[in-house]
Amino acid sequence: MNKNSSNIMALAPNTSNKRETVCIFGTGDFGRALGQKMIQSGYPVVYGSRSTQISSLIPKDAEVLSHAEAAQKAAIIIIAIQRQHYNFLTPLAEVLRGKVLVDISNNLKLNQYPESNAEYLAQLLPGSKVVKAFNTVSAWALQSGTLDASRQVFVCGDDVEAKQMVMNIVRALGLTPLDKGSLLAAQEIENYPLQLFPMWKFPIFLSLGLTAFFFLYCVALDIIYTYIYENKDFSFFIAITIPNRVCPVMALILLALVYLPGIFAAIIQLYRGTKYRRFPDWLDKWMLCRKQLGLIALAFASLHAVFTLVSPMRAFVSWRTSKGIISQVLNNKTEPLNHTNAWLSDSYLALGILGYFFFVLLGITSLPSVSNSVNWREFRFVQSKLGYLALILCTAHTLVYGGKWFLSPSAYKWYLPNIYILSLIVPCAVLVVKFVLILPCIDKPLTQIRQGWERNPKYSE
Repeated sequence: MNKNSSNIMALAPNTSNKRETVCIFGTGDFGRALGQKMIQSGYPVVYGSRSTQISSLIPKDAEVLSHAEAAQKAAIIIIAIQRQHYNFLTPLAEVLRGKVLVDISNNLKLNQYPESNAEYLAQLLPGSKVVKAFNTVSAWALQSGTLDASRQVFVCGDDVEAKQMVMNIVRALGLTPLDKGSLLAAQEIENYPLQLFPMWKFPIFLSLGLTAFFFLYCVALDIIYTYIYENKDFSFFIAITIPNRVCPVMALILLALVYLPGIFAAIIQLYRGTKYRRFPDWLDKWMLCRKQLGLIALAFASLHAVFTLVSPMRAFVSWRTSKGIISQVLNNKTEPLNHTNAWLSDSYLALGILGYFFFVLLGITSLPSVSNSVNWREFRFVQSKLGYLALILCTAHTLVYGGKWFLSPSAYKWYLPNIYILSLIVPCAVLVVKFVLILPCIDKPLTQIRQGWERNPKYSE
């Protein structure tokens, strides 16, 4: 049995309590943090360094030797140095032959080099087995133990046994390895830490754009128009009143945009008569960011709930209430309870509470810890059936609250509709088309298509 296979047996779980010695080239922040974590997990660690003098920063149970001496003591060597310093490894090619080299480096920008750092290392040392790993874990997380946000470790390499050895170490450290395949995936793995919320860019930019539009729209109608034509200064509306109008509008529109791509997908599949042809790129990207759109919508809905709760504390509301009471006293007349308005008020509040409840339920089930505990059918039921129920309740909440403005001439300042009217366009369109799609005469062929039936099989791709 060769040395590599014995290394695999030594590192395999439950085969022996003794851990294989691991060598680390580099005594920087990450090299020291990773070494300390390995020592805590039972691995003997030896550092390869230009200076063999023991430093107080080096984990006390670790050994420090020259690069050549350290490499001879371990089958797995972690390269915790930057790519520009890899050339010092070339004279060590014979010592490193047959060894497993774990490249953990990252770059300063996306696709900084033509090839990945791991592939470059493999070219420098063709006799070694290069594996990419640990580059998505931070030194701070290893030192502090707060690995919840970075527990997943992407691993790739051309040698299956070498990759398995590294994945065993990852598991021993309490992390979760994810096999990404051959070393060709190293470039993608190295780009991960440089990507700042890649799936959030479109939802965030869309939300910021719509928020700015609706905010300026409300400023024009509620502040500028009132100041010009009624000579009243309502500029303080910018603090709470206008945000409390924009937030529910954004929540409703973004929730509708979560389900709109599904409507487009169903229409395209019905038109094509097959599910085996790719959707347009814009629709694919839209469908991939639906979770992010939904979470941003939930954030706007939560802000709306907070703004609504603090509204009675505002000086403007207290002044308006006092003015109404004084007016009744001066006129010696008590306004009777308007039961229609009471019903409308209670109804829109109840619809809003129920809609927000299902909204929160959708957000909770989108969390990985929750979604992983339910099967696909349960997850689909919550995200689809209850999601549409939330959209119906939130749309009804807006209709009951702002429906009176549809036929009111005062709602059309400068001939522009009220913001609540604009907010109902997308959700109402989604619900109407969805109602048509669930009709038996349309739902049946759509279900058959999604189960694999094709109208014209020769057009499938």
